Amino acid sequence: MLKRAAILLAIVVLAIPAFVPAPVIVQAQDQVTICFGFQDLETEFWVAGHKAITETLRAQGIEVLEYNANEDPNRQLEQVLECIAQGVDGIIIIPQDGDSAVTIIGEAQDADIPIAVFNRPPNDRSRGITVVADNVSATEQAVEFIAQKALTRWETTQQPIKPLILVGALQDTNAIGRREGFFNVINRYNERYPGMFAEPIEVASEWDAATALNNLEAAITANPDVDFMYTSSDFLFPTIRSVLEPRGKWVPMGQPGHVLLAGLDGDATACKLIGEGYVDATGVQNLFYEAELTMNRLLQAIADGETQPNEVLLDPGFALTAGNYIWQRTDMWGCRLFDEGFLDQ
Repeated sequence: MLKRAAILLAIVVLAIPAFVPAPVIVQAQDQVTICFGFQDLETEFWVAGHKAITETLRAQGIEVLEYNANEDPNRQLEQVLECIAQGVDGIIIIPQDGDSAVTIIGEAQDADIPIAVFNRPPNDRSRGITVVADNVSATEQAVEFIAQKALTRWETTQQPIKPLILVGALQDTNAIGRREGFFNVINRYNERYPGMFAEPIEVASEWDAATALNNLEAAITANPDVDFMYTSSDFLFPTIRSVLEPRGKWVPMGQPGHVLLAGLDGDATACKLIGEGYVDATGVQNLFYEAELTMNRLLQAIADGETQPNEVLLDPGFALTAGNYIWQRTDMWGCRLFDEGFLDQ
């Protein structure tokens, strides 16, 4: 009962803003141990998510065992099996892809250990706790903003807008949803305004900056008139800049030659670039809300003795745009990091 009481107290306290430690009022006699497996900390989103989860749990006296698989799904499976052998109370994972997540969830549930997947969902969401952003909706909101601007250009010039999408690794459900959201907007506008958009150019990134750079260089060299671009992750904005700037296409909004540019994640770089006028919009994953959902639901399952919880918890997301930046920027996790000097570190 003491263990359950301590966990329930932690659930209440986890509603506080991330990174603000709360006093531990009750300590459990039995140590609660959470295994946290992740693939890497390469991007700002994963750094902030890792920090929110580990610091908040430890502030409640919960032991966190961290395992970095360094983008190797087989290694992550081995690490999770090691956690299971140690008899942890619960598991949180950021998997490499949707396929490997399904295997890992199966192993955890076979061992009657509750497991939660943070932000990168399994291809089969029927098992485990899955916390994920609505990638289709968040993408549509961001791309809709630049599509409205593109419509004004098209009505003025009657010249087709040439769009380009940097696609993520398509074995990842997040990447699939973001691509779908992008094409939903393009197709919707072409139905309403035939000929407005040319055939979109798809550039593979595989969630890797070097791959994205090589492929984007080739695409822009072959199509120098691209004037509408969406990246499936904000972490590629520096890559985009390195390709556009030497060609005179890295231009702030309101000036001739500006490429309409949107992304998705809501990181500190996107916050900075929207403020400077180079990026028009980004779809925002509400990172702190997702971290809170993940931890609360897993701890509730442990407290209730629920060994195989199955539930999808959705973050609807929103778009931060040049239009709402002034009054909504503080809602974006990346702007909070930016204001704390994250990019100066």
